Amino acid sequence: MAEHTLRDLQHWFAAHCNGRREHHHGISIQTTDNPGWWIRIGLQGTELAGECFTTVAENVDPNGHPLGPHWLMCRLQNGQWHGAGDETRLAQLIAIFLAWANS
Repeated sequence: MAEHTLRDLQHWFAAHCNGRREHHHGISIQTTDNPGWWIRIGLQGTELAGECFTTVAENVDPNGHPLGPHWLMCRLQNGQWHGAGDETRLAQLIAIFLAWANS
């Protein structure tokens, strides 16, 4: 799953590059100290800008802070898709974004 997930994210990004948009609205993947992963995907200039996304939350408090070792939180905020999860969830975070992007 992870191999195709990363490939599909690369294709999504490439399809939304136009020589301008990617300078300001790209994809950021970084680690967190929880430990975990945090993905931010800029949606401006894509067909997803302004679309609704149902927040996905597992084992987090109302502010999105982890309540245990296994957690996940995906939501829209300020024109960006945010996905965060524990250190085992990177492929799942990308898959959640792609499932929404392709729906």
